[in-house]
Parts: sequence; C-alpha cells; structure tokens
Amino acid sequence: MKLIPSSKKQPAVLAAALGLGLILAGCGKQGATLGEGSSEITGSAGPAGAHKASRELVKCEAPVATLALVENPNGYTVASSYNLPSSPVPLIRLLAQQSGCFRVVDRSAGLKATIKEQELKDAGILRQQGSTVHKGKGYEAQYSLTPSLSFSEQNAGREVGGLMAQIPVLNKFVAAAEQVKLKEAQVALLLTDNETTEQLAAATGSVRVTDLGMGGLVVGKLGGAGGAGWANSNEGKVIAAAFLDAHNKLVVQVRELAAKDLPPPVATKSGKG
Repeated sequence: MKLIPSSKKQPAVLAAALGLGLILAGCGKQGATLGEGSSEITGSAGPAGAHKASRELVKCEAPVATLALVENPNGYTVASSYNLPSSPVPLIRLLAQQSGCFRVVDRSAGLKATIKEQELKDAGILRQQGSTVHKGKGYEAQYSLTPSLSFSEQNAGREVGGLMAQIPVLNKFVAAAEQVKLKEAQVALLLTDNETTEQLAAATGSVRVTDLGMGGLVVGKLGGAGGAGWANSNEGKVIAAAFLDAHNKLVVQVRELAAKDLPPPVATKSGKG
C-alpha cells in the first residue's frame, strides 16, 4: 500500500472543507439568522436591572404597563422527541423583564402559590397577627402577551450528499454530509390591551441553522439560551433566538405607546423603590 505524505494530504483536506462550505453556501441554508443575525438569551432581571443580558436585547427607557404572559390555547408545534420544556413562556417573561418595557405580573405557578397561601390563612393554619400577605394587594395585568411557536427540521443531507458524490475530492465525505439537517423556528408575539381588548402590537421572529450532525456542531453562532432546558440542545437554542428576534421587533412598537398608570416601584435596599 502506498502512503501519501501528510504534506500532500493537507491540500486535499482543505479542498474538501472548502468544497463542503461552498456547497452549503450554494444551498443558501447555513448559518443562524435572527432577522439578519443570531443571538443568545441569558442573564437575570430584577431590582438591579438586566444583568448579563444579551447584547442584542432591545430595551425601553421605562416600563409602559404591567404585563401577564398567556399560554397559547392552541399549544406549540414542537415534537416531543426534542425533550424541550413544555412552554416558552418563562423564557419570554425573562426577556420582557430584562427589556425594562414592562412590569411583569405572574399568572402561572406564582399566582397559584399566592392563592394557596391565602387559603392556608383562611383555614387558620397560618398566623393571623403580623401576616405580611394580605388580600387585595395584587396588581392587575394591563397588557397580555401571547406567544406562538412552530419548530421544524428538514433532512438536507441527501441534497448535499448527492452534490458531493459528483466531486472526486469530496465524494469520500458523502456519509458525513448525509447527517446534515436544517433546523428552523418560526415564532410570534401578540400584545393585547386588557381594558379595551385591542391588539396593540404583533411581531414575528425566525431563526434557521444548519446542523452538521457532528457532535452537535451547527453552522452559525447561537450562544447560550436562557431558561432551564433551553440551553441543552440546538433545537432549544434556535427557538430561544427566534423569540429574542420577535421580542426586539415588538419593542420597536411598544416604545411608541403612552405609559399607563403603574403601581409603586418595588422597594429596594437603596430606598429608591
């Protein structure tokens, strides 16, 4: 068997890599696009403001209303095999609070916990004197935000592999090319005034990446997705980035809204609240 010197192998390997990149570029299906780019969702939100939030996050100078996130009654189009969280609402709540556009009120697990505390107090289980949890202190949600989500995956390997099989230098990589998949998320956010029922704003977001099928390697920068379960897979990161895209577009509309009468700010150690 005749061995090929390593110095002669390198041009072939480089040509193969370049060829694969050109084929993917020719298909026009590689990279993560958030509008025209990509992003990440991370960090925290609270009295200290947005901490370690995405640099691409669009913000407001001051909140315009209290906001409740509402689960989509039609559910979300994502296959269960991806093992993603059942709802994107916690992820969007983080975005809404980090942006500073809204005062977010809880209408999910937090609200259920509040009601449970009241029930325990009414049943005589909790202390009656000195209690710090009183009825009639909750804030109304002036706006509601409803998300929608559709995630799809297409097998692009056959198309790429067929092209590579016709090129002598690249035909040895056909098996690897057949693992290539296209992942795409389409999302929307609908903002409703709870007093008038009018839809005030709507925004869509989308992200597409090429998954090369090599240890989770994708073409395009997705970064780390925020929220438990959304950073564990490429699918979760694609969906999170799509919601950031939609959120940023929504904020452009929200900035034009007149602020409603808001509750007092949250009390803080500095006394500013």
